Amino acid sequence: MSKIKYVWTEEMLSPLGEAGVMIRCGDAISDEVHRRVISVCTWLEGDPFPGMVELVPSFASVALFYDPMVVAGFARSASAKGLSESSPYQQVCRMLLSRLGMLEESVHNQFRTIVIPVCYGGPFGPDLEYVAREHELTPDEVVTIHTSGEYLVHMIGFAPGFPYLGGLSKRIATPRKATPRLRVESGTVGIGGEQTGIYPVATPGGWQCIGRTPLKLFRPEHDLPSLLQAGDRVRFEAITEQDYMEWKEGEG
Repeated sequence: MSKIKYVWTEEMLSPLGEAGVMIRCGDAISDEVHRRVISVCTWLEGDPFPGMVELVPSFASVALFYDPMVVAGFARSASAKGLSESSPYQQVCRMLLSRLGMLEESVHNQFRTIVIPVCYGGPFGPDLEYVAREHELTPDEVVTIHTSGEYLVHMIGFAPGFPYLGGLSKRIATPRKATPRLRVESGTVGIGGEQTGIYPVATPGGWQCIGRTPLKLFRPEHDLPSLLQAGDRVRFEAITEQDYMEWKEGEG
């Protein structure tokens, strides 16, 4: 597997509250920047520094959270290296740049492909016909286009387990609703601009609702509560309403 070396500088780090650092991995949403985001997370999870608490990947950056007390304590024990003379944030930046300087990005990261069954239209996808009219397509054509793509999970956010999926065909890209719904049911598959996503829990939302999956995306009883993770690939598969009901009955 070939590797890419990337030059990291202090300008790519910025404070995030009192106990966080934003690591900027690029200036655009792209596969290259996404690979860098995932590589940073994988590298730091494998070689964490004292006091590192959590990493949160997004489209073009990684939010890193740390415990300032642990960082300061480590700095005092490492005073011979001059760390104790700076703030916890400065200490974290030094440790980050040291680790990131050794990072070599994988050109091809390991990833999972997860198939999501979806019942499109009807009561499960009340906006499917609207999306079709907007693009002078039939509802079946919208479904065919939506299920023919492979989507990249750029990040998880907005609601617990909500995946922001890149790779939507421009043929069905549709702006969000001018007035959000007060309630979108869990499992609803929506289109928001040039992205598609899945509501893991019932919540207000403004995406165009085109279908619903019987899969649970947010599972708080699991060690990893989100079914999908940044870096995963997603494919959608159309199912009938009867399939949907049988799937839900099987879960019960």
